[in-house]
Amino acid sequence: MRSGADRRLVIATHNPGKLKEMAELLGPYGFDCVGAGALDLPEPEETGDSFVANAELKARAAARGSGLMALADDSGVVVPALGGEPGIHSARWAEGPGGRDFRRAMERVARALGDNPDRRAYFLSVLSLAWPDGRVRSFEGRVHGTLVWPPRGDRGFGYDPMFQPDGHAGTFGEMEPTAKHRISHRAEAFRKLVAAMGWTRG
Repeated sequence: MRSGADRRLVIATHNPGKLKEMAELLGPYGFDCVGAGALDLPEPEETGDSFVANAELKARAAARGSGLMALADDSGVVVPALGGEPGIHSARWAEGPGGRDFRRAMERVARALGDNPDRRAYFLSVLSLAWPDGRVRSFEGRVHGTLVWPPRGDRGFGYDPMFQPDGHAGTFGEMEPTAKHRISHRAEAFRKLVAAMGWTRG
């Protein structure tokens, strides 16, 4: 277990689903996690041209604004048949009247694919850990699979209900959280982070 300031960590997201998933991953390592929204930290504009650039700018902004270590994720679904879209624009594909709606985003992906038989896709996640002094370390994870339509399941968030990982019968939207955490893109990036930082379970 960590003590004092070493235990406090900001999860640099305003997305409730992502906050919950990242807090669950961090839980066994003794951190006292708080979301960026709870600290009234603004959500920085994602101006980077890659997952790494966006994750690092979010992590640095949260660390600088809070004075604490901060962990940010930038992730999305990459569809080769769509030229790599939505990719870093995965959240933007959900924007529309009334705010962000990932059912709308999934429908947009399905329409863009049309009758194309190539339904391969992969989720990519970059986790960036930043310190208030500006240091940052980043780790990438991927999970490959197939897009299904209509979506299945109401677990997870984002594009999870339409993504069926290779070797599994269910979508991420149908999986129990513990099962998803074993194989997800975010979990793979997190395992790399834990190994590099030498974190141990409390």
